Amino acid sequence: MVFVLLALAVGPSGTVAKAAAQGAASPLPATDYTVHTVCAQPQPGHAGCLALRLLPRTSTARAHTHPLGFSRVIPGSVHPLSASEGGDGLRPQDLRGAYFPGEEPDAPASEPQTIALIDAYNDPQAQADLKVYDEEFSLPPCTTENGCFKQVNQNGEAGNLPIPKSKLEMETLDKSCQLTKKGRRSQELCAELWEAQEWAVEISTDIQVAHAVCENCHILLVEAQSAEYSALEVAEQTAVSLGANEISNSWGGREPAGENKAFQHEGVVITASAGDNGYLNWTQAKEGQSYYSGADYPASSPNVVAVGGTRLSLTPQGVWQSERVWNEDPDPQGGNQGAGGGGCSEVFPAPEWQLDVPDWSSVGCEARRAVSDVSADGDPYTGVAVYDSVPYPTEEEGTQTSEVIGWTPIGGTSVASPIIASMFALAGGSHGVAHPAQTLYWHLGTPALHDITVGGNGECDGVYTSCSGSMNPLSALDCGVGVLICNAAAGYDAPTGVGTPNGIAAFTPLTEAQAKQRAEEEAAVKHATEVREAEEAHAARAAREAAEAKQAQEKAEQAEAEKLAAKKIQEAQQAGGHLGGGPNGTANATKNGAGSTSQSGATSNGKSTTIVRLSALRLTHTATIALRRGGLLISALGFSFTISARALVRVRLYREGELGRLAPVGPTLSLLTAKGANRRHLHGRRTLPAGRYVLILTPASGATRRLKLLAG
Repeated sequence: MVFVLLALAVGPSGTVAKAAAQGAASPLPATDYTVHTVCAQPQPGHAGCLALRLLPRTSTARAHTHPLGFSRVIPGSVHPLSASEGGDGLRPQDLRGAYFPGEEPDAPASEPQTIALIDAYNDPQAQADLKVYDEEFSLPPCTTENGCFKQVNQNGEAGNLPIPKSKLEMETLDKSCQLTKKGRRSQELCAELWEAQEWAVEISTDIQVAHAVCENCHILLVEAQSAEYSALEVAEQTAVSLGANEISNSWGGREPAGENKAFQHEGVVITASAGDNGYLNWTQAKEGQSYYSGADYPASSPNVVAVGGTRLSLTPQGVWQSERVWNEDPDPQGGNQGAGGGGCSEVFPAPEWQLDVPDWSSVGCEARRAVSDVSADGDPYTGVAVYDSVPYPTEEEGTQTSEVIGWTPIGGTSVASPIIASMFALAGGSHGVAHPAQTLYWHLGTPALHDITVGGNGECDGVYTSCSGSMNPLSALDCGVGVLICNAAAGYDAPTGVGTPNGIAAFTPLTEAQAKQRAEEEAAVKHATEVREAEEAHAARAAREAAEAKQAQEKAEQAEAEKLAAKKIQEAQQAGGHLGGGPNGTANATKNGAGSTSQSGATSNGKSTTIVRLSALRLTHTATIALRRGGLLISALGFSFTISARALVRVRLYREGELGRLAPVGPTLSLLTAKGANRRHLHGRRTLPAGRYVLILTPASGATRRLKLLAG
């Protein structure tokens, strides 16, 4: 983004003097702001909300005289800008200009939509804050009275909401918990209140973004009793039972051991934020934080639409100009400013629509789920304006205080998830598609999507000419050059998925004619692939047969030479002499004579064959982890090795039974390898049950190598 500063006269007190100004006013540089994580890092088994606040750092930023998000024309004199003037982040009209310009912000009247937002704890001011938001931006009211808004607990009850149950309880507890630590009545109760106050910002963000995008959609707020996975998953089930068409989850945490049925609802659009700490949460790992290294859940579930984050740029007229992968913005104090999350799942397999993208082999996940599927604005510097009146907790020198935030700019993939869920609503929901994410993949590479090709969410930000971080493939901080799990590229890439919306067309299934054309194209590609694979298999078989024939011929010639040599020795012994001066009447093999062998593999007729040496056989890092967890697909079994020359190598996986007997598993592969390091994977859609296995590689001319495996 290019920032253009607007010259201002600043008085002795630091206030901005009013001056006649009418023209394009631009945002301040990113260094005038800092970013604050709304929710604390989650503990195992818990989720954290994924909203980020943009806070002013300089007096000019605190004056609110510059718009946030993009340059815009501001008539009149310089003054603190209101939210409707762009002083607190992107407005509803800005989101429309970015992602569906010229289209109505309403779901089809014939297909009314209900968007559910799943959050933890209770926001007693949720509806009141939405009213302030709607009035500021002249949106139609969305209230309980007119049937647009509904707020329930995780069991679907409008009463008995989580802590704080009411505005009065919130104010009473807040006053009590602002005492010094020694004077507090309940440390645990206060900690729960403070966590609830943090989540209130997330709740306001979810509700207001959803209403900004889809003005006539019903909004269902389902509040879990706590931030534990078990409570949030109950809330997820409740949203489905109450008829939600779309469900947005702006939270995440560690991957569980397996999938939960809460996300297995065919025909319901379920979106989930990909995370705010970059590829495999590298920004936290680099700073020595306790947050885990891995893809965020539930975004890593193949049953949801995983939503990544971008940095959005708009023109002064408020329409889409460009986007790139959201990664850390410059911070003079070295703080973590956030980056779109993502990475390969260590638990879940990739759905078929991911495996079918043309560049899947470059993603680096083999047969594992990649995060994300799609993306939208997530950078706090181009964040959205949000209003929240719940006191936000702060602590200084052991004393707990709180402040009412009011209007504030919010970013993070917490913003991106409700944007995508609401755009599905604009299109009329899933239209019966069992897995709505597949709809997005049908439009990959079409004008219905902005293809994001710049940046990365690893430490190198997609730039490897001057990167000081690790560039080894699938490292802890960056996935490496050319690997699409953390680098943007044309077509599918994991940081931004299939891209960002360019209208609502990407959220609608293909028409019958489009589906037919796509099926024909896929059939043609499949046929071409099958022909190529058949040709390669034929060439490999011919090469193997030729090598076997050559070996058989050389073996026969060697046997004939040995037979001739033995005959001459026998004749010499019978004659009482010796051949070639050898002791005891035995024949010496000359340097180049018949029957001689050498290290390079010389044969009896003087011809030679290269002995191929295969070494360093091992599993890939991803396959090693997956094998320990169990339930590994054969096609996900990746391995690497080094070979001394270009050669044909046969690969076979065996299961070890009683008494060491080996039973073949899957087909035999014939690989034509290159000299040096090679990285391959097996073929097959079966899942390997727990047990002992042996992977055997046999070069056409060389020693067999074995690798013993233990599936968990």
